Amino acid sequence: MRMTDHIRVDELLTDELLETFRSRAPEFDATSGFPYADFEQLDQIGYLRAGVPSELGGLDLSFAELGAAQRRLAAAAPATALSVNMHQIWVSVARRLWDAGDRSLEAVLRSAVAGEVFAFGISEPGNEDVLFDSKTVAKPTEDGGYTLSGLKIFTTATPAWTRLGLHARIDGTNDLVFGFVEKTPGVTALDDWDTLGMRATQSQSTRLDGALIAKDAVAAILPAQPSADPLRIGIFGAFELLIADVYLGIADRALELAIEASATPRKNTPRKADDPLIRRRIGEAALALDGASAHVALVSDQFGARQDKGFGWFRPLVAAKTLAVRAATTVVEEALAVAGGAAFFTKSELSRLSRDVRAGGFHPSSNDKAIETIAGSLLGPITRLEADASKG
Repeated sequence: MRMTDHIRVDELLTDELLETFRSRAPEFDATSGFPYADFEQLDQIGYLRAGVPSELGGLDLSFAELGAAQRRLAAAAPATALSVNMHQIWVSVARRLWDAGDRSLEAVLRSAVAGEVFAFGISEPGNEDVLFDSKTVAKPTEDGGYTLSGLKIFTTATPAWTRLGLHARIDGTNDLVFGFVEKTPGVTALDDWDTLGMRATQSQSTRLDGALIAKDAVAAILPAQPSADPLRIGIFGAFELLIADVYLGIADRALELAIEASATPRKNTPRKADDPLIRRRIGEAALALDGASAHVALVSDQFGARQDKGFGWFRPLVAAKTLAVRAATTVVEEALAVAGGAAFFTKSELSRLSRDVRAGGFHPSSNDKAIETIAGSLLGPITRLEADASKG
């Protein structure tokens, strides 16, 4: 089905609906309350199945269209967009495999249509290898499943998810199991989400103590080492690019607010926008946003087309997320300067955006890891001199 045959992003996420979300965002932020009302309306319009193929009951949005939708949603309600982002990541991974003829995650697509909400359980304290290893321990069960013990952090949308996609190292092996758990007695959400920004995402830590990946919920068994297998590339790519779109959406709104603020009068001028310094700030903000947007759009198109890059995927993917977060931070800072003291008050939307945008640096890959990945793609691995045994 071509784009002209199905619903457009602006028809799915209408201006009226987004204004409703924007009007709720301040209260959700102030109370650190989860945006249940937003999720309910998103479910009603089919947004949780937007990326599912039409033959399975979805809206059949392409990956690029889904990214554009997330960007549009984030401009209105960043925490809502980030919350639903984790669901869309798993749907996108399953869709990518489906389009390649791999039906191993078909259950994810069908579950999304049935109303299940997916969350992302890959991050762990102290695990710098992320997808390539895990500190969570998986013990095989007699019927082909696994019980898990460990701690997952930043499990966004904790109050809403019904399926948590995660990984764990199989006890006594060098293998990882990827799969999904439900909210059972072995899954405990820790009430530890009291943060600077993205407060409404309720990204609480999740303790696993005998949590079960049932046999039919096992997605894959992969070695605990760097690889460019389709599942890992799918997870990493969908995560980096959809995260990038959320922060580009924040930048879109911040630039819009800066332009609005520039229309206010100033001493000896009809408006702030006539001040050369204000014009420079807005120009610099737009330049940063345009550059990041172009890279994210290019890589999203390539990713959606399933280009075969192997390990070559990691450099453009980490660059997309890093450039988007950097640009969003720049745009928000310039917008704050343009708006002036009014933006310092908590009632200011820019004040909230300035806190929300700072969450971008904590999503994998971090800025340092991204630079390390990019340098490694150009310079190869770090070489080390062998110790001279004769010198003791």
